[in-house]
Amino acid sequence: MADDFDPQPLVLTADAPHGDPIQMECYALTGRPPEIVPGRPQRPWMDKFVERHPYRCLPLSMANTTGWEILCPMSFTAEWNGGKLIEDIRLTPDRPHPDFHEFAKSHFTEGVLTFHTGYLFRTSQGWDMQCGGAPNHVKDGIQPLVGVVETDWLPFPFTMNWIFTRPGRVRFEKGEPFCFISLVPHRALEHVQPVRRSLASDSELRDQYEAWMRERNTFNAKLGRRDPEAMREAWQRYYFKGEAPENAPPSAPVDHINKRRLKTPKLGR
Repeated sequence: MADDFDPQPLVLTADAPHGDPIQMECYALTGRPPEIVPGRPQRPWMDKFVERHPYRCLPLSMANTTGWEILCPMSFTAEWNGGKLIEDIRLTPDRPHPDFHEFAKSHFTEGVLTFHTGYLFRTSQGWDMQCGGAPNHVKDGIQPLVGVVETDWLPFPFTMNWIFTRPGRVRFEKGEPFCFISLVPHRALEHVQPVRRSLASDSELRDQYEAWMRERNTFNAKLGRRDPEAMREAWQRYYFKGEAPENAPPSAPVDHINKRRLKTPKLGR
């Protein structure tokens, strides 16, 4: 462990709409724990599209930023030969790094690559932590596994695991997210009662949907004809702006957002 290790936790707090503030404490377990940053909206595969078209999909960008990324402190290659044993995964850093063999390991066999986050997390009572891969961050040949952890009481850390989908070699770059964490209410979903209904049973919602469908079909037809006005507009922004089509019944959202701004961890007292 490094001489300059500071045992003080990184702390994130947020004012809840109702009740006490929600807190996430990140207790460093090493002298050089991986960096934690708010989720970033950019994705290389999204950048490659003409005019970066995928960024027009607000649900994609919101998912990318609804949580925090834990970043690789070094670049390395992981190679799996298809075997069932721990030694069937070979891990090679680009250059020697004092923390590498405690950071990334073959631990669970069967082509599973294990990362140690470097933190013990503690959240406010009633809040769990969901950990997995960064949303819409695509890696060929390996898949992140997702877990939900009761971090409001757990006194030990969890690991982040990826599973190879076939024998081969994958790379993780320095600064690339190897884990994505977000908070979920511990019990809230158990009280949700899904209900199936006919759209015809809600006349206002049906009218809004039908107005949107007419607008969409008309706009797409104009794009197909390369209508100059439609080509300049390029895409319809109803959802992005939190609006319904002009001829639809009014249905203003109560709290629409089109950009997520999460807090960067600060050093706690």
